[in-house]
Amino acid sequence: MKTAITPTRDEDYAQWYQEVVKASDLAENSPVRGCMVIKPWGYAIWENIRTIMDRMFKESGVKNAYFPLFIPLSFLEKEAEHVEGFAKECAVVTHHRLEKGPNGGLVPAGPLAEPLVVRPTSETIIGDLFAKWTKSYRDLPILINQWANVVRWEMRTRLFLRTTEFLWQEGHTVHSSKEEAEERTLMMLDVYEKFARDYLAIPVITGRKTAGERFPGAVDTFCMEAMMQDRKALQFGTSHFLGQNFSKAAEIKFQTVQGTEEYAWTTSWGVSTRMIGGMIMAHSDDDGLVLPPRVASSHVVLMPIIKREEDRSRVMDYTKGLAQDLKNKFYVYRNLEVEIDTRDVGGRAWDWIKKGIPVRVEIGPKEVDQKTVFVGRRDKSPKDKAALDKEVFKEQILDILEEIQQNILVRAKTFKKKNTVVIDEKQKFYDFFTPQNKQKPEIHGGFVLAHWCTNEACENKINEDLSVTIRSVPLTPKTEKGKCIYCGKDSTQRVVFAKAY
Repeated sequence: MKTAITPTRDEDYAQWYQEVVKASDLAENSPVRGCMVIKPWGYAIWENIRTIMDRMFKESGVKNAYFPLFIPLSFLEKEAEHVEGFAKECAVVTHHRLEKGPNGGLVPAGPLAEPLVVRPTSETIIGDLFAKWTKSYRDLPILINQWANVVRWEMRTRLFLRTTEFLWQEGHTVHSSKEEAEERTLMMLDVYEKFARDYLAIPVITGRKTAGERFPGAVDTFCMEAMMQDRKALQFGTSHFLGQNFSKAAEIKFQTVQGTEEYAWTTSWGVSTRMIGGMIMAHSDDDGLVLPPRVASSHVVLMPIIKREEDRSRVMDYTKGLAQDLKNKFYVYRNLEVEIDTRDVGGRAWDWIKKGIPVRVEIGPKEVDQKTVFVGRRDKSPKDKAALDKEVFKEQILDILEEIQQNILVRAKTFKKKNTVVIDEKQKFYDFFTPQNKQKPEIHGGFVLAHWCTNEACENKINEDLSVTIRSVPLTPKTEKGKCIYCGKDSTQRVVFAKAY
């Protein structure tokens, strides 16, 4: 059967992804290498993500602020592991002002007294400010989040998944005790997991990163990993317990109840527009984008069908009346958002299928006469459409949207469960991650639960051999005796191995 998107997922997954982004009009490459333009249909999804998550943050006591885009180079140098981890990704401003050059063009003029790094993440500059704000235990905790853009100089980019500039939120908190900071770190991981499951309809695995995968400068990094339809893992969000590392670098000190001076304990946590890329790859099909209704750019599109001019007035009145009735309904956290597409073009319905809108409604003279609507849903086949009484449709629309949301989640859960396996033999492990079809090397594998002895050398050798990494170490492991999947030494728990973006 012909599909709206070519190539299909099975034919070329990477190209399929690019074609879905293009066909759904989410984003496109910009004139600046590695950067993207997020178009209205795509930016609306980010706005919805931001609205929901911002509310969740504030419910946990976090307040929003904004910090500079530019960070003095000396700030990054204060925390050695941090600067080493980000050095290769930093964009650096070294001059100010432009002036005419000898050939008539513009050239940088005066050099800066100190180079400025374009924000790759804000721990260092926020830490400097936290040091000024923190004097006593009475000042703590400080719970701050900022919605911003960051720049990481990527060599290989892909829309939403990895771009030089991207949008994100970054939370930063300061605490008077280790226990309180650790509690906040895990609390925010729980917030992320709930958002991924309940709004993006994506089941994730949460856990701890190994030392080799840890955020530069952190004591502990906790993550959530999602399975894409090519069975690779996508890191969906991270929450970091920074211990006192950044406090010591930035001199964040406070006076305790006992009157002594101590370094504070800090955390940081963030998710980005990468979530949109993950949502695309987790749910979309060979006909285009599939949007979970709770974050969809719009919920319903009404498509009036007018073949005779004498029908125009009554069909449009019927359509506009229905649109207004739907817009008055409240779904989850916002009023229903309704599109009216009056274009007289062939393939109009397919445009909306490719854009992933949850519900499509066709309205012609027949529907007006019979007081019905003709309804298609994005969680079903494009040909699976049915006539519904208009009043019944209005009564059921919220239930329809919620049913679509849950169907998408169940589908993702089923796929993840089907492609998560337990392996105890090294050869089977290597075979599992070795492409059987050389023409489609990206379609294979999945998540493997296997034993690991905690030796970083074993982790590195598996990565070297297979490009497979430990994605997550379970937070509450089921203790069981076993043998490391690589070296055969004793192990007490399984970890999650996968190939990853």
